[in-house]
Amino acid sequence: MRLAFFVWSIVDLAAVVSAKWNTTKFLFAFGDSYTTDGFNISAGVDSPVPGFTSSNGPNWVQFLGGTYNITDTKVFNLASGGATIDAALVAPFQPTVLSIVDQVEQFHQILAPKPSGAQWSGNNSLFAIWIGINDVGNSFGRSDIKSQTQFHATLMKRLFGQVDTLYQDGARQFLFLTVPPTNRAPLILVQGPKVAASITSALADYNQQLVANIKAFEAKHRGVITTIFDTRPIFNTLLDMSATFGFVNQTGFCDAYQNGTPDTNTEIPPCAPVSSYFWLNSLHPLFTVHNILAKAIATKLSL
Repeated sequence: MRLAFFVWSIVDLAAVVSAKWNTTKFLFAFGDSYTTDGFNISAGVDSPVPGFTSSNGPNWVQFLGGTYNITDTKVFNLASGGATIDAALVAPFQPTVLSIVDQVEQFHQILAPKPSGAQWSGNNSLFAIWIGINDVGNSFGRSDIKSQTQFHATLMKRLFGQVDTLYQDGARQFLFLTVPPTNRAPLILVQGPKVAASITSALADYNQQLVANIKAFEAKHRGVITTIFDTRPIFNTLLDMSATFGFVNQTGFCDAYQNGTPDTNTEIPPCAPVSSYFWLNSLHPLFTVHNILAKAIATKLSL
């Protein structure tokens, strides 16, 4: 897989990015199963990181804080698998899941005071937010939502209320990731073209509103730097050219691997090795995809 060439070709080299990865000393991550590594900040700043991911290996935050960590950046990952922006608006799959509202409250209570081990500042910290996969996925077919556009506007108001809380706590540099094309995930494909078309439309609207709100937030808040990383080109290119990049299946997954495997190269016949698949299960891409994503993010933040 020609990773370096692909990353440089997929990153928008014309984009102006002010937040710099080489001056980032602290990374605070918020999100869902695509982001979580099982870290529990409520147990303390120096709590161990279990490393629980949905990618059968490192996820994008771990690659960013590990493989592509160039300044010994310290990572605090507050993400929670299954998270939505606000559980009162879109219920997660379990009531114990921490929404973005909950995650920001944890930050406010534990990390905003800058305890020993997390003595961050606004100019040396990056706040990464990747949320919306479950918000769109769990709401686009709801009969009680008459206008998806209006509902997304409600979600945006709630989300950026949380971003504003982070700003009030001192955050100044933000990285936002768009929702990837989950309309191409096996979970959606098996439901047929009508469902796929419906969520495709919902995803486009959500991402459009997300970008508009990011720009509005930056314009209204002094000293704020925002970086928008669009995940869609990477996902779509890898899926469209799956054979070129060595993926054996871009529309399905191996049942034997869907709950994870003991090794990143586990092979259970008749399936190919787990690392050869794009999707680990019905919704989550493998660590190989996360690696490419992290490399592209590090590249964009270094321009």
